[in-house]
Amino acid sequence: MQATVLRYDAATASGSVVRDDGLQLDFDARALAGTGLRFLRPGQRVRLIVSGPERAPHVDRVQILTLT
Repeated sequence: MQATVLRYDAATASGSVVRDDGLQLDFDARALAGTGLRFLRPGQRVRLIVSGPERAPHVDRVQILTLT
């Protein structure tokens, strides 16, 4: 699933994204662990891997769209 970065705090490696369906989700440093990403900018398009129920999904991984 794809989303757009709303905010990102480099000090804590956490932030929030808005999915293409309009749902806003927060993520923490664990979502970037092992990706090599050190910075995300607002407006950047990303791919999400989520888990949990549709009503309360959890962001497991954030990846830049051009990276696999």
